Amino acid sequence: MAAKESESLLESKALLIDGDSLALADLEPVANGRKVALAPAAQTKLSQNRQVVEAILQENKIVYGITTGFGKFKDVAIKPEDGKALQVNLVRSHACGVGDFFDRETCRTILLLRANALAKGYSGVRPELVNLICQFLNRGVHPQIPEKGSLGASGDLAPLAHLALVLMGEGAAEYQRQILPGEHALNRAGLEAISFEAKEAIALTNGTQMMAAVSSLVLLEAERLAKVADIIGAMSLEAQLGSAKAFSKEIHQARPHPGQLASAANLTKLLANSALVESHADCTMVQDAYSLRCMPQVHGASRQAFVHARQVLEIEINSATDNPLVFKDGTLSGGNFHGQPLALIADYMSIALAELANISERRTERLVNPALSNGLPAFLTAYGGLNSGLMVAQYTAAALVSENKSLAHPASVDSIPTSANQEDHVSMGSIAALKARSILRNLRKVLAIELMCAAQGLDFRLSDKNAPLPGPAIHAVWQLVRQDIEHVDQDRQLYSDIAKAEELIASGAVLLAAENAIGPLA
Repeated sequence: MAAKESESLLESKALLIDGDSLALADLEPVANGRKVALAPAAQTKLSQNRQVVEAILQENKIVYGITTGFGKFKDVAIKPEDGKALQVNLVRSHACGVGDFFDRETCRTILLLRANALAKGYSGVRPELVNLICQFLNRGVHPQIPEKGSLGASGDLAPLAHLALVLMGEGAAEYQRQILPGEHALNRAGLEAISFEAKEAIALTNGTQMMAAVSSLVLLEAERLAKVADIIGAMSLEAQLGSAKAFSKEIHQARPHPGQLASAANLTKLLANSALVESHADCTMVQDAYSLRCMPQVHGASRQAFVHARQVLEIEINSATDNPLVFKDGTLSGGNFHGQPLALIADYMSIALAELANISERRTERLVNPALSNGLPAFLTAYGGLNSGLMVAQYTAAALVSENKSLAHPASVDSIPTSANQEDHVSMGSIAALKARSILRNLRKVLAIELMCAAQGLDFRLSDKNAPLPGPAIHAVWQLVRQDIEHVDQDRQLYSDIAKAEELIASGAVLLAAENAIGPLA
């Protein structure tokens, strides 16, 4: 296929953005390389909206952010001949981010959300600016955006200023796996820097796109991990000869929280047709411990938090969040850049994720503790004493959940005044989002440790070739684990096993194995 034909085919599959119809499901494909384009109707809307700004300039009206300074300098009028210098100065002065740079996927999500917010047509920017952001995505120019420096108040000022730097040919960007000065990255990609016109720099830097991007990516992974927690929890229950009766529909319909109902339905489905469960149906055990019996109630509560976060983020990613906003009759100054809605749901997600990790670690403890595991050998080793087995894997899980408890302290209850007290209440939404991401990563490792221990426990239950088998989904996941991770017979270095188990979760292999066996989970 000719190069031009190939490029045309890719462009035809581009995601069209218009400021109104972006879905959370669109984010990860773009984060992983899908192309984007500005919808024709949005091009028209942007051009019309820009005319309002041009009229303000021609009439030399005093309008915040267009013909005045910013923040505390709101009362300082800017001469028309200094308009372009004002834009450049704003971006340069606000590019104060520090710390690690966002990974490529998060950077691409920030770019997408920033383009979509501008495409809504209330920011007064030219279509050329939004098209250039789209070309950054399409040609793989990824600004180096530091993770720290935003208070989530007047938007994510510092991170978004680093994005804007590269648009005007400054800063640094990753292009084809190399970190380059912004101008060089643009040249290699065949792009030209833009010279910002009035209103465009503040439109770029005022916005919630950094915290929205991080929170959205956390949410999408959290929704998957909620299903994985049900799968691994069911495997732990099988290994400990637990009962499925606590997941009966009648119990949960008597307290019909949607998340609880979904988790209970998943667990029932995962444990259906389990000969292993049936083999001890008439045992003397009256009921299981809470970490097994109450999985629907705990997992389900976390699911409800994710539902609320989704509701907020679906609105946020299609919102205009800069200031002032430009309408057909003029401009209005407000505070849509304030990140409080995102700060609260990021903190809520942090708590929900931490709880999934807490209960997972408790199931791991029951697996390795001979006083609690219903007959499994101490620390899941047949040769205890000479071998420590999976003893310290549980220590690691305990360390991670303890770290999560500190990280889950809400950032959104904090505030500190800035800009000479003009910005006297800030959301800390960016900090909340980054903490949620850290807890998510810890959760994935805690679940990986439980997966290892549950598989090891099942090994002992299934050591007899005539032993009753677990349900089809759990059997499929157990086989998946054993393809990559051998049974721990003699002590070995376990950190690589934990990494392999985490990759099985992160790649979607665990969820896919279960769903291939029994169909989609809720």
